[in-house]
Amino acid sequence: MPSAYDILHAACADLGIRLFTITTQDEAAGLARRAYTSHPVEYPVSGTKPLTRDGWYDHCITGQQVFVANTTPEFAKYFFDHALITSLGLGSCINIPVVKGDRVLGTINLLAEELHFTPEKLAAYQALATTHHAALVAEMAKG
Repeated sequence: MPSAYDILHAACADLGIRLFTITTQDEAAGLARRAYTSHPVEYPVSGTKPLTRDGWYDHCITGQQVFVANTTPEFAKYFFDHALITSLGLGSCINIPVVKGDRVLGTINLLAEELHFTPEKLAAYQALATTHHAALVAEMAKG
């Protein structure tokens, strides 16, 4: 049976996403953990990265707002793996926080070619996140 992550990944792929990951926040350990990936070689599920308190963190985690970068320079200053991202032919991303109560449980991370996230597509991805919110929260609770 497909997981909530599988179902959301398929829906986002239908709209043009080329890289899809889900990360969960572990504030106590100071880490973001990859819980799901469309690219297990480049971005394995076992991967973690430190939670860096920067502009991205302030916007997406503290502010609980969607981070949108439609060009590489917009995300390169925050993502240490920007060279890998661009080597995959990707040049734009959004990170949608998954919030329960007042806490960000994790983020939905969607990447595509440069300038992919038009206002219409951004609204469509946000609508998918809203539609699948309860299932995502339940999946994230599994650990």
